[in-house]
Amino acid sequence: MSAPEVKIRQAMQDDASAILKLYAQPDYDNGRVLSQEGAKAIILNAERYPFYKFYIAERQGLALGTYALLVMENIGHMGSPSAIVESVAVAPEAQGMGIGKALMDHALAIAAAQGCYKLALSSNLKRAAAHAFYDRLGFQRHGVSFVVPLAGKAGA
Repeated sequence: MSAPEVKIRQAMQDDASAILKLYAQPDYDNGRVLSQEGAKAIILNAERYPFYKFYIAERQGLALGTYALLVMENIGHMGSPSAIVESVAVAPEAQGMGIGKALMDHALAIAAAQGCYKLALSSNLKRAAAHAFYDRLGFQRHGVSFVVPLAGKAGA
């Protein structure tokens, strides 16, 4: 299985169960996932944003990876938009096969086409393998990320 055989497309509500399966990995939210109805509602709700989309990488109908991309307008940076990648996941059996690189190349191409001045992502400090992956792709460690966990919210 190689990345060139992978098709990346915008995810739709019917993809919710496949995306949830990708997020059910033990090192991703401790294997806990949202309900299928909740995931479908979020995919539908994203259509209200100017640019907030979910993508899925698949081969022969099998979901191998996913990510979310938000492009937001800025008043700073001379009005140039910026992009944020969130919730990147690759199926355990497909890791190391170029799926993650294909997903990030896809996100970078969209961000560039949208005129973004940067593409940013954050990663939990404990995910050393993910950090090495992003380093290999040319992402630069920049600044410091701060988080305030909000009571009662999963993933915080």
